[in-house]
Amino acid sequence: MLDILRDNALLLLFIVAGIGYPLGRVRIGGVHLGVAAVLFVGLFFGALDPSLKLPEIIYQFGLALFVYCVGLSSGPGFLRSLRGKGIAYNVLSLAVILLAALLLLIPHYLLSLRPAETAGVFAGLLTSTPALAAAVEYLSRTGAAGQLSDPVVGYSIAYPASVLGVILAIYLAERWFRIDYKAEARTLKDLPGVSPEITCWTLRVARPQVYGRTVRDLVAEHRLQVVFGRIRRGDHADVVSWETHLEEGDLVTAVGPEEELERAARILGCVSDVEADLDRSDVDMREVFVSNPEVAGRTLRELNLPQRFGAVVSRVWRGDLQLMPYADMPLELGDRVRVLTRRERQQEVAAFLGDSYRAISEIDIAVLGLGMALGIGLGLVPIPLPGGIRVRLGLAGGPLIVALFLGARQRTGPLVWTLPYSANLLLRQIGLTIFLAAVGTRSGYEFASMLTQARGWAMLGWSAAAALLVAWVMLYVGYRWLRIPMGMLTGMVAGMQTQSATLGFALDQAGSDLPSVGYATVYPVAMVVKIVLAPVLIALLS
Repeated sequence: MLDILRDNALLLLFIVAGIGYPLGRVRIGGVHLGVAAVLFVGLFFGALDPSLKLPEIIYQFGLALFVYCVGLSSGPGFLRSLRGKGIAYNVLSLAVILLAALLLLIPHYLLSLRPAETAGVFAGLLTSTPALAAAVEYLSRTGAAGQLSDPVVGYSIAYPASVLGVILAIYLAERWFRIDYKAEARTLKDLPGVSPEITCWTLRVARPQVYGRTVRDLVAEHRLQVVFGRIRRGDHADVVSWETHLEEGDLVTAVGPEEELERAARILGCVSDVEADLDRSDVDMREVFVSNPEVAGRTLRELNLPQRFGAVVSRVWRGDLQLMPYADMPLELGDRVRVLTRRERQQEVAAFLGDSYRAISEIDIAVLGLGMALGIGLGLVPIPLPGGIRVRLGLAGGPLIVALFLGARQRTGPLVWTLPYSANLLLRQIGLTIFLAAVGTRSGYEFASMLTQARGWAMLGWSAAAALLVAWVMLYVGYRWLRIPMGMLTGMVAGMQTQSATLGFALDQAGSDLPSVGYATVYPVAMVVKIVLAPVLIALLS
């Protein structure tokens, strides 16, 4: 059986994924590993035989595909987060990385580790393959080619222990702080990856102060965060526009969070017990898929649907997430939007937006390939650092940084960089599964070999404890002191660790894309700092 698996890499890949994925869904004590279980199944198979490992190209492909898709979906949120508290988030991440480097002094002296081994443990503790590559490159350039295996061994021991330690820290933090991700999401505003629950009310215009005033004036004056849809005046119904004048007794539908609707009701008059949207003979709503590439990446303000079609977008669904539309919201391929317009113009609006389920199931391979090529190319560019050190962002950093930029831009001329939500999620899942299966099988034998020695067990135990400690410090300080939402904070821990498996676990636990935003917020800076610190540790400890 081992001979068959050794000679058939694809068979090994699908067996590891096929066993690991369902195991990850098994809940023990209310928690499950999710896709991270594929890593541990890979370690088991890799430990059976030194040649039982997946080719490097499989590992590289899965890693590049996963981080590129994460970057595309996180681009807009990443830029928004840097404008606010992103600097504080990155400072917290850097402080935790430095704490991990200081903790390395304990095993370095107690276990008499060689400097290169210590650098490898550092790279494994923070699960940074680019940092490991920087350490190996430094040894090669300084004439220490005989020590090239030292950082690899330290990395292989610390890597799986660190993943387990951080996942355990997240699990403990969820229990300690009694986190309810759904309840937390309902309290968050203006954060990407989450959306407040929205509903529709019918309001009656009954305050003399608003008679004769336009919707534009009232929204601007009171900063109302609702979408006005339909207006009924007597027996006549129409779609609300910015220039609609309100009169006594008008019935107006409004969509938004409950607290905003209550505020709008006080401003306009009161909540009506007669629903204005029951009669759909003149004005009706229709849910439409965004599948037209000419529309994707453009904001609602640019599309100008009220002027073009007399239409209003009242809700947007992106995956399972229901979003409040706003003027500067860009529509993405695969979005499902609820459009309110006159019945005779519904088909015209649907044709403009696309409304083709088949079209959003297809991927523009040319654009995906171009974006991936740009990211991989950036990862190959050597970056000079003080001391003659030259580092590369690698397959993890290059595609992520390019994807963050492209995801924020949405489109460049006719090129739509973003992917439909369902396609992005599928490619992300495939890439992560492939990556975890490959890195598990490639590290399994060295991991098992070191566990035959007492020194190996000591390194393993210390790595797990240190990973648990640094992750807990970040979770505690971030949640208690900085008041960072736990959904975003778990993603930041994964980004500090630059660990895709931890991000997969965080996404499974949170049930939203908020961890991806936290991950993308701190990942680029954390990765560069760890690349710099790995060779610096060798130099300082030699």
